[in-house]
Amino acid sequence: MHVTGHADSGPPRPDPRTPRTRTRRTPRKAASIRDVAEAADVSYQTVSRVINGHPNVKEQTRHRVEAAIEELGFRRNASAYALASGVTRAVTVLTSNTVLHGYAATLQGLEEAARAAGYSVGVRVLTPEDDLNRTVATATAAGGGIVVIGFDRLGAAALDRVPADVPCASAVEAPPPGRAPARPAVWADDREAARSATRHLLDLGHRTVHYVAIPASTGPRSSTAPRAEGWRQALEAAGVAPPPPSGEGWDARAGYEAGRELARDPGVTAILCGNDDLALGVLRALHHAGRAVPGDVSVIGFDDAPHSGFVTPALTTVRMDFQGLGRAAFQLLRAQLELGYQPPDPALFAPELVPRESSGRRTA
Repeated sequence: MHVTGHADSGPPRPDPRTPRTRTRRTPRKAASIRDVAEAADVSYQTVSRVINGHPNVKEQTRHRVEAAIEELGFRRNASAYALASGVTRAVTVLTSNTVLHGYAATLQGLEEAARAAGYSVGVRVLTPEDDLNRTVATATAAGGGIVVIGFDRLGAAALDRVPADVPCASAVEAPPPGRAPARPAVWADDREAARSATRHLLDLGHRTVHYVAIPASTGPRSSTAPRAEGWRQALEAAGVAPPPPSGEGWDARAGYEAGRELARDPGVTAILCGNDDLALGVLRALHHAGRAVPGDVSVIGFDDAPHSGFVTPALTTVRMDFQGLGRAAFQLLRAQLELGYQPPDPALFAPELVPRESSGRRTA
């Protein structure tokens, strides 16, 4: 039987043993603002207004331009924008730490807000060996603006060295009442937060509250540091003489060393710590000393770091919105860069006491 061969019709199939030649593709040319304007049937000036968030654009037109931008994959040229607008969309962050929760979360909030606004972010980690004048000069020369995370002495010293004509904002310790920082700044009311945490322990029947301090921006264990001041004010308001604060650092090791000393005193039944890392060290020291928490000693931390609710016992702490501080600090800087003015300080961020397992009523 003869079968008509369809395999003979059409072009011959390539021999699989023959090496294939790759076709060279011409790179696609990046879409320009005029390409977007043509696709959306508007002027390129209208496209520019949409990109820069100008309010005087009809909603229907804005949607049409945004659709064209998405379809063409248009990306604004940052250098061209800076030349045209006089605004360099860059931020240099000066900070002495990127690991501790408060610093890291502040930096995260700042970076997220900056990225959403089309800004690039660079970070310079300060060290005690730095020539701060040179460091600040280098950051200033990069253009754009500067944000200082000034929770400690090194950050505060760097902030003092930023020239007055350089756009700058900061996240700082709460200043004394009625004394706002000289430059735009944001802060949390950790003075009131420490008062609240101390009152909580006194209300649980503890006769006094010991404090394990973090280093302050004004000096080690400074009595004017907001958390130390709030703790002291709460005790004095209750008619209790504040015991000497302890602590020599930020981390769990410093908390452990302070906790070992406090654990030796049977009269110690309540401890407030300047941050959650110190509190973890204190908890470990109390455990090694055979002091039960909260049966023998109640412990409260500060900051509500992600791990604080997952230790045993779960740590009572003060929740701080560090990411919110970072976002707010960026907005203060952005107003200076894009609008040319220094905005007033925003409302204080209100911390929140988070009761968990590590604090309880005094039993003896």
